[in-house]
Amino acid sequence: MSGHSSDVRYCQKFSYVLLKFTLFAYAVGWWLIGGTIMAVGIYAEVERQRYKTLDGLFLAPAIILIVLGLLMFVVSFIGVLGSLRDNIVMLKVFMFTLTVCLILELLGGVIALVFQNKTVNLLNRNIRKGMVNYYDDLDFKNIMDFVQKKFTCCGGKEYKDWEVNMYHNCSSRSPLACGVPYTCCLITKPNEVPNTMCGYKLVNQERLDLIDKIHIRGCTDAVFLWLSDNYKIMAGLLLGILLPQFFGLIISWLYITRVEDAIVQYTSIPYSSSQVDGPTGRSMMDQSGGFQRIPMKHNRVANWYKCMPDYD
Repeated sequence: MSGHSSDVRYCQKFSYVLLKFTLFAYAVGWWLIGGTIMAVGIYAEVERQRYKTLDGLFLAPAIILIVLGLLMFVVSFIGVLGSLRDNIVMLKVFMFTLTVCLILELLGGVIALVFQNKTVNLLNRNIRKGMVNYYDDLDFKNIMDFVQKKFTCCGGKEYKDWEVNMYHNCSSRSPLACGVPYTCCLITKPNEVPNTMCGYKLVNQERLDLIDKIHIRGCTDAVFLWLSDNYKIMAGLLLGILLPQFFGLIISWLYITRVEDAIVQYTSIPYSSSQVDGPTGRSMMDQSGGFQRIPMKHNRVANWYKCMPDYD
């Protein structure tokens, strides 16, 4: 059996059952998370469609949740089936998908850092698109209000970005003309109820005149400054996103190799040197002199329950 042991890789050291159920639990966990995210996205999209707001995907968090949840649900379901049935094709699809996602995330982060100015300009353009429909899109309004309060900022690049909104444009006849939302205003006292008209007629004023009235810093710069100041939190967040994917990649790779080793063991039989292969008289002995792999075919029912693929 020396030849047999030399063909079996190091993954024989890992417990087949442990790897199987670790991968199964991992895939089921992400499958449930993906289904939950997709369900939340569908509910949010149904609610959003009742008000018929934005059509842009970037500005529709519900669409992003649906796409993300669907991707996680489908990929994880393939992992669940592959781990249950020991299906090499499904397991490799699951592993390669995790690999591609991990590489794309890393590349996206590197590209965003290398082309930081273009990334900021892209964000500012999309924020201004959202500001055009600020009062019509409840999702974007809630996000923008939260960001302006949390990061003490106003607008995308600067507070004058609010001129793109038809109600805040200085040419408008609206009471909000030349103003900014109240979430841009300074709060001088804790738990102070803000005056919703505190940003009245401020867009056309100079920055220095507004220091004690509103936040003049743009939200894009404010968010990037917060990220650089809280790099430890960001590092922990990135590790929390990347490490589970890397763990799933390693587990799936180990399990694939372990299943392949099990197939080698299952389809290998010992024989004596006197055995010959049918009427041709060709010896079945391989170069190792101890065994030969004999493919074992199963019918469809047996293949389904025994979880062993057919080999010709």
